[in-house]
Amino acid sequence: MSAGKAWPAEWQDFDDPVSGVPVRRLTGYLGHSHHLYFTNPGWYAGGTKMLFGGDRDNRTNLFGLDLASGEITQLTDLDPVAPPHDISFLQACVNPTRDEAYFWHGPRMVAVDLGSFAIRTLWEMPDGFRRSMTNCTADGRYVCTANFEDLAARFRIDYLHGYVGFAETCAANPLSRVLRIATDGSGGEVVWEERSWIGHVNTSPTQPNLLSFCHEGPWEKVDNRIWGLDHTTGKAWPIRPRESNEVVGHEYWLADGEFVAYHGRWPDGRTCFGKIRPDNTDRFEVAFPHETGHMHSNAFERVVGDGKPYIRLWQWNGESFDGPRVLAEHRSSMHVQIAHAHPRFTPDGACVVYTSDVSGYCNVYQVAVPDFESLPPVK
Repeated sequence: MSAGKAWPAEWQDFDDPVSGVPVRRLTGYLGHSHHLYFTNPGWYAGGTKMLFGGDRDNRTNLFGLDLASGEITQLTDLDPVAPPHDISFLQACVNPTRDEAYFWHGPRMVAVDLGSFAIRTLWEMPDGFRRSMTNCTADGRYVCTANFEDLAARFRIDYLHGYVGFAETCAANPLSRVLRIATDGSGGEVVWEERSWIGHVNTSPTQPNLLSFCHEGPWEKVDNRIWGLDHTTGKAWPIRPRESNEVVGHEYWLADGEFVAYHGRWPDGRTCFGKIRPDNTDRFEVAFPHETGHMHSNAFERVVGDGKPYIRLWQWNGESFDGPRVLAEHRSSMHVQIAHAHPRFTPDGACVVYTSDVSGYCNVYQVAVPDFESLPPVK
């Protein structure tokens, strides 16, 4: 198996048994396939193709899917990596200015040209550290990511398969670093460092100097979940400072790159959804009906979320959110990270992409978003 190998369309079309909405299963190989993490858009070639990570022939690689023909092209030909590293394309990202993607292969941050399949090493992580999410700056110049101290000698760690060692790592306050790595290959540098577990580095899709990161761990135990960083000045600050007895998280940038959205729980126990500018102005929060897991929206007014067993939609009515309505029944086990539904809208908002292992293997699904009122309510 090698880069450039192609498979014919594997998709299967069916009507969702609950909502009646047409669903397309985009992958169908007897091995796991999953889209990128919900904060990381995976579309390229002018939006005509989409990245996914997959296990084929007992190896994990990155693939591109032609959304018009369904043809699948293998983009990498990677050797397995030795523990404690693994290959996870949940953390991959796409350059918004050219068809190039970035991901961790062991301790190396690498770039793959999505047309020629050529791979370059951009930077190598020092010994004693583990890696985190990647995101590319809006101008395409840098991949931003985080490294944190490897504490596997002190307790068992398996974050991607059941959050093993998650609470323990948070409590240990590992040395953590936010990095920016030049996509032209000229090197990387530490732009922020502290002794709190850092994760989920998310770049603004429109402001090249801004990113958010989180203090990782149980939301109720971290000092503050969401942080901002200007990587050109090295200045960091808390975004949406956490008050006593409340939690917020699953933060992501809205498509305008001006607001960070999040959900959580107020001190009185009510669940909420909100948005805020990174300078902590224009904060807007509303009560949000029903529990949900991951959430995504291009704009604030229409939101998709997961939770067993449905992909759910909410819609702003001018005063509150209506819903949730059932978009699709995903029925995924969510047993490990790649089996989390992680729903997100396509860039044009016309469809939602998600992952489910309902077939026995994780596969990628796409469902068109119909008129909100046509969908059945979640009961």
